[in-house]
Amino acid sequence: MQVSEGARSPAAVARRAQIVAAAIEVIAEAGYGQASFGRIAEHAGLSSTRLISYHFKGKSELIQAVVDTALGDAAAFMRPRLDAAATRRDTLAAYIEANLAFMRDRPAHIRALVEIIGGTRGGEGVAFSDTPAAMAQEFFRAGQAEGEFRAFDPHVMAVSLRAAIDAVATMPDVDHAAYARELVELFDRATRAGES
Repeated sequence: MQVSEGARSPAAVARRAQIVAAAIEVIAEAGYGQASFGRIAEHAGLSSTRLISYHFKGKSELIQAVVDTALGDAAAFMRPRLDAAATRRDTLAAYIEANLAFMRDRPAHIRALVEIIGGTRGGEGVAFSDTPAAMAQEFFRAGQAEGEFRAFDPHVMAVSLRAAIDAVATMPDVDHAAYARELVELFDRATRAGES
């Protein structure tokens, strides 16, 4: 028997969160292909894999919960920094700095996402909400309309920004703060109005 969405008690919600946290750690450490229910149950300190099956219909539902949790945690981490920014240029800097800080502070989340994307053929079968590149593209368009950013292709700039940030996921020894400072300077120069 499986717990239905609306019937979850606080204990069931906590157990699901425990399983998802264990799955993030196992996927980050062992890889997507090695993240069996047995390993996840052991990491979570569960007596049986049936406790996972009780809370999740299957591996695909658990993996979706991992993705949703990792992206949700990233958004919650970044939101206060973005909300504190006064201008589009400040927001761009805050976005870069917050992304790099999250990657530094939550490396297992990042490794798990990288493993899932690689293990599922580019995220196939996993639903990602609004992609960061699509959101960045709209952000750049709005900044251009407001006159804060120069004329450029928002799609190219958004893809370039995400690629520069996402590359850090494969650099275990990077100095995140220094990398963020360089990216802030690079993308500020590349986007600001009045630059040729």
